[in-house]
Amino acid sequence: MVIRRVGVWSIAKIAAALYTVIGLLAGLLFACISLVSTGFAQAAQSGEDFPTWLGPLFGVGAIVIFPILYGVMGLILGALAAAVYNLAAGTVGGIEIEIQQ
Repeated sequence: MVIRRVGVWSIAKIAAALYTVIGLLAGLLFACISLVSTGFAQAAQSGEDFPTWLGPLFGVGAIVIFPILYGVMGLILGALAAAVYNLAAGTVGGIEIEIQQ
């Protein structure tokens, strides 16, 4: 069995879904780091006017923004990768897969 062509849109949708999950995980990690670092900054604050709400805002915002950005990036890069695969497979013949039944 040889894969000679892949559906660009189907690959793009799968990549977008995978990258959205990765973005959610990255956003959660960024949010946790932001909240902890804000706590340390507040503890070490030496009378300067630092907006204490800024750190948690970035942290909570990351949970929303990262999945959206990663999802769009996955959609675009997945479509690009599938299109490049189709061009390369047309030239060199595709990927051979051996299936046992």
